Amino acid sequence: MQWDICLNAKIMKIIEKIIDIFYPLFSRWMNKQVYHYLACGTINTVSDWILYFITYNFIVQKRFLDLGFVVMSPHILSLFIVTPITFTVGFCFSKYITFSQSNLKTFSQIFRYASLLAFNFLLTYLGLKLLVEVVGFYPTPSKMIITVVTTIIGFIIQKYFSFRVKKESASSDENK
Repeated sequence: MQWDICLNAKIMKIIEKIIDIFYPLFSRWMNKQVYHYLACGTINTVSDWILYFITYNFIVQKRFLDLGFVVMSPHILSLFIVTPITFTVGFCFSKYITFSQSNLKTFSQIFRYASLLAFNFLLTYLGLKLLVEVVGFYPTPSKMIITVVTTIIGFIIQKYFSFRVKKESASSDENK
């Protein structure tokens, strides 16, 4: 029995079919993989923004959290709370919808996706520190601005690294 972080691949296929209903509207401007990335990314990003807003305003209630060894600002604490949720949803969308043709093992995909997330998390952390604490922007719009930057970087890294398709080498063809 194979462990699956996404609980049920069938649910992902249903989501893919729903998303594909709108593909004909965009097919003249982009291929299906780019469409899937943008559609899934939009769903995940909007969910992230909504969760971030709710977490920041109603769960964390704009309060600092003193852990004794460090004090977490409310915008950073909210980032730490929301990230595991959007990580899981984003990985499942990428694995089963956008990059479903990838033949890498799931563990390898998760590790690579997590590496990208760590990089994006660092960019987001530093961006929030800059925009909220230095520039004085509001946290939620700051998070939105940073998300646009990390999304562009993310597609490139996911396509060519996290979910790439391994090509069969000539030597492996000879051994078959």
